[in-house]
Amino acid sequence: MRLGLNRITGLDRFLTSWKSKDDPGTGDYFHKMNPTGSPQIFLYKGSTLYWRSGPWPWQTSSPAATVSLDFKYDFVNNEDEVSYAYFANDPSIISRVVVDNSGLLQKLVWNDGDLQWKEFWSAPKYRCDKYAQCGAFSKCGPESPNNSNWFECACLPGYEPKSPRDWSLRNGSEGCVRKESMCGNEEGFVMMKRLKGPDSSNAAWMDMSMSSSECEQACLSNCSCTAFISMNIDGMGTRCLAWYGELMDLVENTYEMWDLNVRVDATELATYTSKSEGFLGHKRQVAIAISTVVVPLFLVSFIAYMCLMKKRKTKRTLKRKLQNQSLNFIGFKGSLEGNELEDSSRHPDLSIFNLSCLVTATGNFSPTNKLGQGGFGSVFKGQLSNGQQIAVKRLSKNSGQGIEEFKNEVVLIAKLQHRNLVKLLGCCIQEEERMLIYEYMPNKSLDSFIFDHTRSSLLNWRKRFEIIIGIARGILYLHQDSRLRIIHRDLKTSNVLLDGEMNPKISDFGIARIFKGDQIQDKTTRVVGTYGYMSPEYAIFGKFSTKSDVFSFGVILLEIVSGKKNNGCYHKQDSLTLIGHVWELWREVDWKAIFFSVAWLVCQLREEYEVSLPKI
Repeated sequence: MRLGLNRITGLDRFLTSWKSKDDPGTGDYFHKMNPTGSPQIFLYKGSTLYWRSGPWPWQTSSPAATVSLDFKYDFVNNEDEVSYAYFANDPSIISRVVVDNSGLLQKLVWNDGDLQWKEFWSAPKYRCDKYAQCGAFSKCGPESPNNSNWFECACLPGYEPKSPRDWSLRNGSEGCVRKESMCGNEEGFVMMKRLKGPDSSNAAWMDMSMSSSECEQACLSNCSCTAFISMNIDGMGTRCLAWYGELMDLVENTYEMWDLNVRVDATELATYTSKSEGFLGHKRQVAIAISTVVVPLFLVSFIAYMCLMKKRKTKRTLKRKLQNQSLNFIGFKGSLEGNELEDSSRHPDLSIFNLSCLVTATGNFSPTNKLGQGGFGSVFKGQLSNGQQIAVKRLSKNSGQGIEEFKNEVVLIAKLQHRNLVKLLGCCIQEEERMLIYEYMPNKSLDSFIFDHTRSSLLNWRKRFEIIIGIARGILYLHQDSRLRIIHRDLKTSNVLLDGEMNPKISDFGIARIFKGDQIQDKTTRVVGTYGYMSPEYAIFGKFSTKSDVFSFGVILLEIVSGKKNNGCYHKQDSLTLIGHVWELWREVDWKAIFFSVAWLVCQLREEYEVSLPKI
């Protein structure tokens, strides 16, 4: 049995409970893979998390998985799928996994002796098995029936109860909060042994063959990193898993083998270090604390006072120099005041952002804020100090988009104003960084909907038609109605973004070209774009015009209507793309196979054309 997500087809395999013992209808509980971050398996009650396995790889996801020699487990996580399966080593063993109507996940094995199913293992069993029993930044400990004052929840080092009153009443659901804020203050890590790793939905794997010390330094360099685990994985070497944000659902037990390194400040680190060493007396600890805190504090205060005046004097000069360099680079005149860097509403054409502003807004470009990855770099979600959400396109230093493409995209979008074109809020050119700041599109790109088996159901035909019309309006504006005639040259579903109301907006103008008023066609020796969406004359000869964008729009139209990717294979013998397949159907006069979806779309949109499905 294999559960998980096929990333190519969108097929998601999961288990659901019966409605009751006698009613096989869909119940309240379901057992499902969560591919976000480091993959895990969850047990849900409706939309609420009920139980969670350990993070990937699940070498210790359950006691049975650890000690049993009767079953082997197979975990797959690649571009095609993320899934897991288990197999009996002995073919004569009959087993199954079920979720009963009470929310109990069980592995059952058939007993030939009494002809009954016997429980091999089950979850959840204990109070600490319930998801986030003790909230964030705390661990749930094993039960102690002999201790009348026993409370299962305990805050992690450096944290304290968020609600002391609830904590005193043996209610830890609110979790814990950090005692002191920190970042770059000589903090370190305290190791918590034998834990079930935290919920890894907000975790990311670092590079292979990274030592524990290298993993520690990588985590320290990112203020959003709260903990890490360094481990050896059979056949994969040493791997480092880092968490960014809250640490949820930690459980202390006797069978998990995770040693979690929790980030703490210098004071907390010194406390735990002295406890572990166990030879420093109280007076000596006080003396060391005074000498290591008071003396450096005096020196730092003196140096800070001397530097403060100089810093104040040069700060405005440096800011204005940076801003003027950026503005001169992209062809704008004038400068912005320092306090206006984050307020794009005061400058509708363009704002220049400081690198420090974007680092703060994106959580130091935390992997958990990453929206996507393209050929030219990554896109991150951020929030400015005024609460405005933004999307930051951070160009890779070795990306194919050079300085001219970057300048081209800034100048073009700053001059274009249309509801179906993405809005550029500003840019950042500082040190080696080049970034573009756009309005945030909460529904991401069109391809994430139409090619996803689950999310595609959210786009009925009326909405698809509205998206098609919106894209067409945007292209018409570029070709005919704007002050400049612009050829996009890279129109595709991933470059069509969707706002909160599912309105389409064309994005990514890095390789667009401007035509003069009487210019019809141009030619280039550097063909760039995405194969499958390029017109033949552009892909082969480098010739492009407004017709090139119209060709790309036609491909997008077919993909929206059919829900299939153009670069797929739709005829095994001839290996045809979607366009080739449609053309063959047209030549064979099998037009119904092409236009069935289109006809149904029209009938849904116009009441006077409403007919039944069989008539179509």
